[in-house]
Amino acid sequence: MSTHPAPTPIELHAVDLNSHGGVFCPSPIAGMATWNTHPKVFLDVSRTGQAKCPYCSTVYRLKDGEHVHSH
Repeated sequence: MSTHPAPTPIELHAVDLNSHGGVFCPSPIAGMATWNTHPKVFLDVSRTGQAKCPYCSTVYRLKDGEHVHSH
């Protein structure tokens, strides 16, 4: 059992999402330098309001009250 606390989720505004309703990780929004981290992956935040990176376990979620408008 891990005793490490879960990382704080990266809270997003709807305008932070790309036209497909997601973000890429690693992300400068999370304070990550893309040159020294894992491969770039797309995370669909719009479907459930949050997504977790399979590489680094960073969670990206919409801030309370934020809504994604469908195109």
